[in-house]
Amino acid sequence: MSSEDEAFVEYVAARRDHLFRAAVLLCGDRHQAEDLVQTTLTKLYLGWRRVSRADIVDAYVRRMLVNAHLDETRRPWRRERPEADPPERSTSGVEGPDDALWNALAALPPKQRRVVVLRHYWGLSVAETAHDLRISEGTVKSQTSAALAALRRALRPAPTTCGGSR
Repeated sequence: MSSEDEAFVEYVAARRDHLFRAAVLLCGDRHQAEDLVQTTLTKLYLGWRRVSRADIVDAYVRRMLVNAHLDETRRPWRRERPEADPPERSTSGVEGPDDALWNALAALPPKQRRVVVLRHYWGLSVAETAHDLRISEGTVKSQTSAALAALRRALRPAPTTCGGSR
């Protein structure tokens, strides 16, 4: 194996779980997330010689993952749509968010979910998020605000009633 291939394998070993979790958060489906990561890593391998020389490999890969997700959402006729989710668990060893958080994230519109994932999972600034999604900074701010408000509502504990009748 060449030194470039070894460097690629090391990068993938170190970052694959992080990419998978981000992909799950972006698309809401573990199987589609695996496809997105595989597509991203395939494209990365093809351009590894050029990409690995850059100081911003993670940013480049993140952008590739987001673009792969955007491409899939633009081509819904290319995706299989299962009728029901099978009761299987992923064997990747990567755990997803807890059920309440996952349900709240899954209920967000796709654009808001993308902004939340980039801003709060990847830790990007408003400007970096706008650049990666090719939207304005104002749109990032408004989408973030709306998404966080929806998440707060969804994750707010149910009001409890004190016992006793009057």
